[in-house]
Amino acid sequence: MSSYTKRIIQLINASTSPSHIRQIQAQFILRNLLKNHFIAHHFINACNSLGLLNDAHAFLLLSKPPPHVFLYNTLFRAFSHSKTPHLPFSLYAHMQCASVLPNNYTFPFLLKSLADFQLLQKGQIVQAHVLKLGHSHDIYIQNSLMNLYASSGEMGLCRQVFDEMRDRDVVSWTILITGFRNVEKFDDALIAFEQMQYAGVVPNRVTMVNALAACGGFGAFEMGVWIHDYIMKNRWELDLILGTALIDMYGKCGRIEEGLKVFHSMEKKNNFTWNAVINGLALAKNGEQAIWWFNRMEQEGFKVDHVTLVGVLSACSRSGLIDMGRQIFISLVGGRYGFLPEVKHYACMIDLLARAGCLDEAFRVVQEMPFEPTKFIWGSLLAGCRAHGNLELSEIAAKKLMELMPSNSAYYVVLSNLYADMGRWDDAEKVRTLMKEKGLKKDLGFSSVEWESQEQVYEVLA
Repeated sequence: MSSYTKRIIQLINASTSPSHIRQIQAQFILRNLLKNHFIAHHFINACNSLGLLNDAHAFLLLSKPPPHVFLYNTLFRAFSHSKTPHLPFSLYAHMQCASVLPNNYTFPFLLKSLADFQLLQKGQIVQAHVLKLGHSHDIYIQNSLMNLYASSGEMGLCRQVFDEMRDRDVVSWTILITGFRNVEKFDDALIAFEQMQYAGVVPNRVTMVNALAACGGFGAFEMGVWIHDYIMKNRWELDLILGTALIDMYGKCGRIEEGLKVFHSMEKKNNFTWNAVINGLALAKNGEQAIWWFNRMEQEGFKVDHVTLVGVLSACSRSGLIDMGRQIFISLVGGRYGFLPEVKHYACMIDLLARAGCLDEAFRVVQEMPFEPTKFIWGSLLAGCRAHGNLELSEIAAKKLMELMPSNSAYYVVLSNLYADMGRWDDAEKVRTLMKEKGLKKDLGFSSVEWESQEQVYEVLA
């Protein structure tokens, strides 16, 4: 390396402001320094560290002749760690127009950028180029394609890439498991995890965190215990992410006492860890313990967040702690926790009031809250009204649910039965006629709106 090159690189690395970068950029143009790949590589990295990737991008586009593929790849790599949704594909299109041939290092960085913003159609264009250029069996590119499809929720396409792979590594299996977990196909995630074991591929921490999430979502307690035993047997450290995933799994499988053992064994905890405990206690209907842990969390200096408040309000609701729930919600509305309530907090409060029979108060909260009521909110109000015999409010809630889910026959049946209970036979007949016109049939397994809808509870605590 010449002394001149060293001096230029030192100047680039010492740049601390956009003005420095632009002065160096002027020298690049005057002295045609882009031909020196080593200097240009440092220049792009300096732009990246100062948040000036747009400048580097524009600079490469204007360069004559076009830069070497190495420099394109340097910029693709920088883009893969930034939040610039359209520039990576724009750069790739310029690369094609300039007849610069991409190589096997180009595609993983480009595909990661596309996956981060779920740019599926552009990713499929890139996949066609991968096939044309003969890179279809490069495991890094295949994993990147899997990640693109999994990030977009297209698990059929993700699985297709996986099935066509000659070789699969831990990353391939982990992407598949994570993808199924993210679209809530927990059984498919667990089947993939078992197949991974049969294939002799050793899981890593990311694999285990996502497999534990699938166990929690599916209620696969025994598989979760097997994973915990594997972690202990292999002496893995229970760091924040892995430990919290175990607590969350035990809580969702109804074994929060095992989750508490994990909590006590962890050297470090954060908000997510405490929230997993409180949510687990909420699901176990142990409201008083959830309140105790909530207070202890604050005492130990951990900042309460939105998820914490959803968990503790849900715990109050499921345990009938109406006064405590009211007190916490009033504090939340008053700004004690540093943020205002979101729709899930209102949903928990309405559920609490409806369960306790405070139906007028619950309906007033529905009317006054600054959000559009969700199906969970109307469902909670309907369940509470039916349990406490308020036919008028039941009618309002059932009609709202029909508007939100016009293809769900259950709410038509509820409304028809309500009218029958009120002696409004003509209205009941009109609802049954409407069902026939829509081609809806009564679900043979349907009897009433479930009071203890575990699915709805998971929806709020998710």
